[in-house]
Amino acid sequence: MSGVENYFWYVLAAVAAVLIVAAVTIVVGNRKGLPPAEPTPELPSAEREEFGEPVEPAPAEVIPAAPAEPSAPVLETPEPPASRMSRLRRKLSASNNPFARGLLGLLAVDKLDADAWDDLEATLITSDLGAGPTDELITALRRELSLDAVSDPDKAKQVLRTELLKLVATTADRSLNVTGADGLPGVVLVVGVNGTGKTTTIGKLSRVLVAEGHSVVLAAADTFRAAAADQLQTWGSRVGVPVVRGPEGGDPASVAFDAVDQGIASGADVVVVDTAGRLHTKTGLMDELGKIKRVIERKAPVTEVLLVIDATTGQNGLAQARVFAEVVDVTGIVLSKLDGSAKGGIVVPVQRELGVPVKLIGLGEGADDLAPFEAEGFVDALLAQ
Repeated sequence: MSGVENYFWYVLAAVAAVLIVAAVTIVVGNRKGLPPAEPTPELPSAEREEFGEPVEPAPAEVIPAAPAEPSAPVLETPEPPASRMSRLRRKLSASNNPFARGLLGLLAVDKLDADAWDDLEATLITSDLGAGPTDELITALRRELSLDAVSDPDKAKQVLRTELLKLVATTADRSLNVTGADGLPGVVLVVGVNGTGKTTTIGKLSRVLVAEGHSVVLAAADTFRAAAADQLQTWGSRVGVPVVRGPEGGDPASVAFDAVDQGIASGADVVVVDTAGRLHTKTGLMDELGKIKRVIERKAPVTEVLLVIDATTGQNGLAQARVFAEVVDVTGIVLSKLDGSAKGGIVVPVQRELGVPVKLIGLGEGADDLAPFEAEGFVDALLAQ
């Protein structure tokens, strides 16, 4: 090949290289100026399944739960008062009550000699019957029972029942005065010393009144004990009874006044007023109790003043009764805790001390273990075998 031919091919190769470089440069430059590619639209899940593409499950829709409707409280139906004494008599029987055991012990002796009478006298006095009533009972029994009368236990028991009824019964009316005059509600003021179970007794009393068909308002006028108003609120809510309460440490007379005012406005039959427990020796507290009663009577007369006495305190309850009676004119007595731990004889002297009857007795911790006091039922329970 000649030199001319070689030169020709060198030039041709160089030109080809330049053209190739130019072409590449143009292509790259064009690509840089293109807009970004649009994303491929996602196929519906059904079509993606058709083309074999994996399909993720759609997230579950979260629907917030509707707020639960508050359920209406289920109100309790208290036991009718008339049936309570018969159900509770066993708690006063000789197996549980030392007073009853002492009485029935008289019927178990072979001979009514001096020792037997002395034993009975000691038992009755230690059962809180008191010296005077004990002497009366033994004198009557010795007169009625001959030396061999115990050979006829039925006759002896009847004599014992008759003499006990003379001591326990009273001509005073034992019914609760819960009816107001001129369309006003009856007002029941409940008083007592610390620890007698007063607030609990009021809660149970509200059940007695509801069971008898009365509409009731409770007044939490014990503003000094933090738990008293809450405790009363719990009792009231169980039977649908409203509770009027005030600030802790507030004026109890004001709370009592407001409760009676609400009772009048709502047409309630009865307003029951709780008061702070107080020692009968504290003059200031006793004066305050008198103030509560006076303030209430600006709205409506107080129709019943119930003094709650712990039956287990025995003769000490008599000292309490005297002072309370001087301040607020007690009209009835509630003996709480008159079950196995109490001696039972306190029923007689406390009635004599105040000249007012025992109207209610508490015989246990159950919600309906508060019963109207019946002299015959009480005596029969004591003498039950």
